[in-house]
Amino acid sequence: MSGAALRIGTRGSPLALAQARETQACLTAAHDLDPESIEIQVIRTTGDIVVDRPLGEIGGKGLFTKEIDSALLNGDIDIAVHSMKDVPTVLPEGIEIAAVLPREDVRDAFISETAETLADLPAGALIGTASLRRQAQVLWRRPELRVAVFRGNVQTRLKKLAAGEADATFLALAGLRRLGNSEVARSIVETDQMLPAPAQGAIGIAIRTDDAATQERLAPLHHVQTATRIGAERAFLRRLDGSCRTPLAGLAELSQDGGELTFRGEILKPDGSARHASAAVGPASEAAALGEGVAEYLLGVAGSDFLT
Repeated sequence: MSGAALRIGTRGSPLALAQARETQACLTAAHDLDPESIEIQVIRTTGDIVVDRPLGEIGGKGLFTKEIDSALLNGDIDIAVHSMKDVPTVLPEGIEIAAVLPREDVRDAFISETAETLADLPAGALIGTASLRRQAQVLWRRPELRVAVFRGNVQTRLKKLAAGEADATFLALAGLRRLGNSEVARSIVETDQMLPAPAQGAIGIAIRTDDAATQERLAPLHHVQTATRIGAERAFLRRLDGSCRTPLAGLAELSQDGGELTFRGEILKPDGSARHASAAVGPASEAAALGEGVAEYLLGVAGSDFLT
C-alpha cells in the first residue's frame, strides 16, 4: 500500500505523464504540499496496447479510460487525470469529473517534412491520422488527397512521419505545447479551417463520487470557464452519440466578460463527401442547451441516417 497522501492514475505516454505532472504541480501549489507526497501511477489501457487499428474498430474513446476507471473504483488510485477529449460523455457509475484545469490552445498543428500547410500538398499526398474527424475534414477540403491510419503517441507519430510513412499529419497543439515540442508544427490550423474535437486541449480530473475529501482538495484547481465551454461541447457530443466512429467537431467560446457563449459544431461523412455545420449564441449559463440545440439542428438538416 502506497504511503502517498494522494495517488494519481494516468496513462503512460509522455503526454499523459506531462498532464499528470501538471496536475501534481497544481495540487502542491494549492495546498503547499511536498511533491513527493503525490504519487503518479501509470496504468496501461487497451487503447495504448492495441495500436494497429482505428479506435472505432476496437471500441472507441473508453479504451483510454476503462482500466483507469477500474483502478479508481477499486481504490488503487485517488484521482485519474485524463485528456477530456478521450473521456466518454457517460461516466461509469461512482465516478465524476471533479475539476478541469485551464484549457490550452484548442487548435490543430499541421506537421510535414515537405509542406507548410494542407493547401501546399500535391494531389495524391498521404495524410497519416488516427482521427476520423481529421480524416473527414481533410477529405472534405481536399478530396484528391489520401488518408491512412496513423496510431501511436506523439513521438511515435513524428517518427513515422520522419521515416516517410506519410507526407503530413495533424496533432493537437495543446499536446505539443505540454510536451515542449510545439516547434515541430509547420503551421497552426485556425478553427475556421478545421474545427477541433470537443474538449480538445482540456485536462479533466476524475474522482469517486463519494470521496468528499479529495473533491475538496481539487476545488481550488477547477477552472469554471473551461468547464462551461467543454460542457457545451460534450453536450453536443452526447446528443450525437459521438464516438471514434463519428466524424464531428465542436467548439465553444466565451465572450470577454464570460457572460455569452458561442458554439460552433459540424458533422461529416468519413469520406468527406458531405458536411453540415451550424452555430448558436446564448447565455453562458445555458451552455449545455446551446450544444444540444446545435446537435438537434444538424440531425434535422442531415437526416437520421447521416451518422449511420
